[in-house]
Amino acid sequence: MRIKRGATRAKRHRRLLKDVSGFRGSRGKLIRPAKLALEKSLAYAYRDRRQKKRQFHRLWIVRINAAARLHGLSYSRFWNGLKRAGVELDRKILADLAVSDPQAFSELAELAKSQAA
Repeated sequence: MRIKRGATRAKRHRRLLKDVSGFRGSRGKLIRPAKLALEKSLAYAYRDRRQKKRQFHRLWIVRINAAARLHGLSYSRFWNGLKRAGVELDRKILADLAVSDPQAFSELAELAKSQAA
């Protein structure tokens, strides 16, 4: 018996067009460009979930470095001083302290300075 795929294909196309709703032009309306656009967008999403972690790590380092330099330390000397002092705060917390609580960060900077010497 011959199997026709009308209902199955229509369901697949509906799901595809639902996923690409909001895409511009033919990428959100026509099946073939929509399928290519969706594959590309999923690939970008996968890649960028990993890149986001790297970008935040870099941002935290920049913020810590800027705050440390206000206290006469480079990032590496600040980080080394904290390690020697046994302070186990991660970069995310330190960057947040540098922005939101400069007083606490300055105390950490003085601790790092005393350990670095």
